[in-house]
Amino acid sequence: MSAVTSGLGTASCRFAHYFVVCGIDTETGLEPDELSAEGFEQNPIQRAFRSKVLAHYPQSPDRGPLNMDAINMFCMPRGLLFRTQADSLEPHFHSFTISRDDGTRCYGFVHTYYEEVKSVQITTAMHTLYQMHHVEHHSSSSSASASSPSSSSLDSLASSTEEADTESSCVGCAGSYDQERDTLYVSKALCLLTPLPFLQASRHFLSQLHLAAASPSAPPLPLESYVHNILYEVPLPPPGRSLRFHGVQGPIVVQRPGPEELPLGEYSLGETCALLGEEGLVQLLTCLLLETQVLLYSQDYQRLMTVAESVTTLLFPFQWQHIYLPILPASLLHLLDAPVPFLLGVQRGEGATRSSLHLAHEAKLCFVDIDQHGVEPPEDLPLFPDQAELLQELREVLLHFGLPPHGAPATTPAPAPPCLSGLVLEDLMEDQRNGNLGGEELVVLERLQALAKSCGVGGATNTGGGVVLGRPFEEEELRSAKLNAQLREVFACRFSAMFSRYDEFIIQSVSDLESWLSHREGSSCFDKSAFLSAQPATHVHFLSSFLETAMFSHLVDGKVTSRWAGVEPTQRVFDGRLERERLYNLEDEDPSNHRYRKCTTLHESAQTIERRLLKVDHTALHPHLLNMRIGQGRHQPGCFPRLQADVLAQGHNTNKWSGRGATRRRVELRPPITETSALDNDQREKHTLGRKNLQQSTLLDPSPPAVTQTHRDFVEGLLRECCLKTKRMLVERMEGHGMEQGQGEAGIAGLQENTLIHGLCDLLERTWAHGLQLKQGKSALWSHLLHYQACQDKMEPPAPFPVSDGVGQGRLEEGPAHRGSCLQDMRFVQTMSSSLSEVGRARAWIQLALEKKMLSPHLKDLLANQELIRQLYQPHAFLLSEEEREQFLFHLLSLNTVDYYCFTRCFTSVSTPYRVVIMPMKKLSIAMTTVTPWVCVSGELGDSGVRNIPRNIQEIYFQCKNLGRLSTLQLGQENSGLLAKCLVDCVLVYNLITGHVYRFPCGRWLGKGVGDGSLERVLIGQLVSPGEEDTGRGAGTPPELGSPSQSGRTGVGALGGRNRMTSAEVQETLREAVNNLIKHFHKPEQERGNLTVRLCGEVGLVRSLEHFLLHGFKSSRLFQRTVFIWDFVEKAVVTMEMADQMGDLQGSTEVWDSLCRYANAINSSQRNIGKEGKFQLLVCLGVRDRLLARWLPLLAGCPLTVRMYEEGALLRDGSALHALCRLLHTFQDFNITLETALVRGVKL
Repeated sequence: MSAVTSGLGTASCRFAHYFVVCGIDTETGLEPDELSAEGFEQNPIQRAFRSKVLAHYPQSPDRGPLNMDAINMFCMPRGLLFRTQADSLEPHFHSFTISRDDGTRCYGFVHTYYEEVKSVQITTAMHTLYQMHHVEHHSSSSSASASSPSSSSLDSLASSTEEADTESSCVGCAGSYDQERDTLYVSKALCLLTPLPFLQASRHFLSQLHLAAASPSAPPLPLESYVHNILYEVPLPPPGRSLRFHGVQGPIVVQRPGPEELPLGEYSLGETCALLGEEGLVQLLTCLLLETQVLLYSQDYQRLMTVAESVTTLLFPFQWQHIYLPILPASLLHLLDAPVPFLLGVQRGEGATRSSLHLAHEAKLCFVDIDQHGVEPPEDLPLFPDQAELLQELREVLLHFGLPPHGAPATTPAPAPPCLSGLVLEDLMEDQRNGNLGGEELVVLERLQALAKSCGVGGATNTGGGVVLGRPFEEEELRSAKLNAQLREVFACRFSAMFSRYDEFIIQSVSDLESWLSHREGSSCFDKSAFLSAQPATHVHFLSSFLETAMFSHLVDGKVTSRWAGVEPTQRVFDGRLERERLYNLEDEDPSNHRYRKCTTLHESAQTIERRLLKVDHTALHPHLLNMRIGQGRHQPGCFPRLQADVLAQGHNTNKWSGRGATRRRVELRPPITETSALDNDQREKHTLGRKNLQQSTLLDPSPPAVTQTHRDFVEGLLRECCLKTKRMLVERMEGHGMEQGQGEAGIAGLQENTLIHGLCDLLERTWAHGLQLKQGKSALWSHLLHYQACQDKMEPPAPFPVSDGVGQGRLEEGPAHRGSCLQDMRFVQTMSSSLSEVGRARAWIQLALEKKMLSPHLKDLLANQELIRQLYQPHAFLLSEEEREQFLFHLLSLNTVDYYCFTRCFTSVSTPYRVVIMPMKKLSIAMTTVTPWVCVSGELGDSGVRNIPRNIQEIYFQCKNLGRLSTLQLGQENSGLLAKCLVDCVLVYNLITGHVYRFPCGRWLGKGVGDGSLERVLIGQLVSPGEEDTGRGAGTPPELGSPSQSGRTGVGALGGRNRMTSAEVQETLREAVNNLIKHFHKPEQERGNLTVRLCGEVGLVRSLEHFLLHGFKSSRLFQRTVFIWDFVEKAVVTMEMADQMGDLQGSTEVWDSLCRYANAINSSQRNIGKEGKFQLLVCLGVRDRLLARWLPLLAGCPLTVRMYEEGALLRDGSALHALCRLLHTFQDFNITLETALVRGVKL
């Protein structure tokens, strides 16, 4: 064990920076705390008064910024508290943390006790306040009793008078005070500020210091000696070492993790697990990782701090980047209105409930009621990856330490009073040999040891140069430290497994730091899509949201800047763990098929902690006499004195023994490395401001100008976030042009889009909650919509929403009006499932408006009622900032340039009204009066069933379950009546909820004796922009091609027309169609889109094969009528059947039998789909059953082919036919499922 001294070290190398005393200022007297939540109607004894910083040492701020007002707030969050001898006077301990503007933190540890008030001025003032309160209270009670109509009013008045006399005569009762009979006590706080969270050591030091001041007998040394020792002579332990220093009554051991270990964390995770349970702990951690708003609620300040600090230590290697105030003083309660992620802790008052908090933000709030052991996460919180296995591993660790997995909350035993046995003589002699003690000092401490022995208190034993802990509270601290280490290792291993190869997905796009800092906001440094694609399917829901957080961006930024600057310590530790894991785990395991691996470093981490605590590496200088004048440092029993500032001003020349021997063993201590230590000042400012938008010094200032500036910063931050979020959504959507519209939620690209849309919903909720003072339910936006609806209904009665089935019922105006108003969309959302919460309804309304490209207009209408906004919101609210509000709406308007299908995909079971309009050829529009048509609309979620349209009517309204994005439409007619035929141009289908318009091109006859004689056609749809139905112009993003039109079909009409394609063009069309199908199947299943379009669309496989088979036809005179490909197929089948009957077929007839069977089954079907439809069905069935590539050579070899095709026809070209068959063979490995609309009625 070596000696360490820091008398000449820098402030950043010392164990403690400041010692602060807070309490009552007897010169100013009692000052009410206006910012406290307690009113003047409360008993003065139970009322909070303003406290002040009475002293702080050292008085010069050379050890860093010292915000006195903030320290005073956190030392006494409720202000001064008064007690009498009838109340409990037990001291209590709590801690706090303060974040600086540069992102670093300092920790405060507070020992609060009650000290007798000696000032007559204070006791007289309290007595006067109590008498005034007593008189006012009973006068108001008497007047209330007199005014209440009761037959026994005189009895009530007499009863209240008796109660008043009884209370006035109650001497020594809790809550009463009489200056002559009662002793008045007031709270006083002793605070130690440290750069690292040395919880246990600070608790013991302050407790011993208070006991020494309260003891009737004087301590061995003046209190100044102990304070001077902790401020100047106790250094930070070197990394990976432990240090022992001495308090007033015993030794205190503190340790510091090594450079390759997890950062220091002494707050008890065992206590947190007991308070919240393992599942509650994981839920809370998940909320922090996804940067929701977290509010802790408890009567005990230290519980708030314990839960907050212990859970944030589990975030390693990530760091919380937002507002962090585990103890929120009453003067800072306005921060509950912050529209940003936060972690705040609020003390529960006596009898208070959650409803008394008046929370504006609840849509994405995690409310943690610590005392009731409840965690209430926000809606739709994804599960932590491998949560079940993680919980099981946590329970095994807890059981190893004797803690029940779901045990009742364990009350932390109060630490035993520090005993004098810690200063054993052997330790002191060892310190003397190390040059740590002088003769006079040793005499004093030997006298103290003799006093301890005379009291019969046993000491700790020293064996083998180590220290064996013998006191119960020391053993409990060791056990808690080992449990902390093992639980933290479990979570660190989880993050190491999830992000084991994250550095492989970092995009290095610039070559210097200055360029990176300049373009940081507009560029992405991480390939999120590729990373998510490599993860297990059960992880991507959580990870897609986590990759959007500021804490993950901070980790990636640190990795990028490490090329030019120093590596942050946390980053270095995490990267080192990943390197070791890759070194020892040589198996190249596929992340998408991972298996859960338990942590293998639990025992090692606990042993490391145990070795450091049981065998101390260094010993600090002992407290000693200072150069004080005679009379200074005199002991005042029961009262903590004002210390002598002159002897605590600096650490030089105050220790007459400091130069003896220890200078030869001094350890060089350097300031701790910060994350931006290698950056110059300008770069550091850019790097810091990029992460921190709010100044911590302003947040902690409760003055009205500072509060106004804070809210102004919130407004600017919301506008900045809206700008970045809408820009990101546009870029992601436009870059994703290759993915199919309408993909499922499980697809990577779709999941990322859903994550961004959920982020937009969260942004709107936080924006509408800022400054809100009147709210219904948990959703601020939905509350505003309800108030807006009530105002509009007063002005005009609500119109019923058009949802009825039938013809001509529930019609909407044609054109843009069918897109609906703000209230129409709201009323439709109200008709949806009753299981939707207020938050769910608000999200549905946002997604519906976004899909309709009406989000910005709807919100503009909502904000037009300024009178309502002024009623609902406080003056500082974002919605009352006119300029920022207009810019906000402008950014949202930019989202109209792309198409979203978020409502259609999310709410798949909602009942949706549709409108179908049949558009005949204009010159033959009268033909629709002779037919009775029917339609069946199909989409990715199902079909509508057959819907009949009455004669002479061209449109119909119906309602059915959401069909999703529409793909096909079956159009038919009953063939009844004279001239039952019509020439249909297209069919339009309107989704009356989302405003989408689908155009299904036809351009062909429907009826017997015309065209191909079809009474039923399957049409392929495409999305068009509203108002452009006639032009067929597509929507914002490239639409899928529809069914082939009349003008583009060479297979319809007489052969030999002028639209015939060359052989090269036909082959190129075939290659493109096949290539599109292959790309379709090589995509993930949820991202493939609509297969029917690839098969039957304008450039689909059916259309391309039709061109192939029409190439080189000799003439249409063979059949003396219009020729279709199906005519050739039917004739070939008949020829082969006759040859088979005559025995002319040679070899196996299996393939010919299959072709004949399929053609006959199609012909015998009850559906009248015409010759074009039959050929389309044959191709689709041949592709599905892997027969098409075998049928084509048979058709080419049929004797009929020689007579019907010219010599240069592609069907007679062996090389062209062979190339086509090779292309079709590429489908052999794909499982093809055809849409029901295509194969209905065919039994094969």
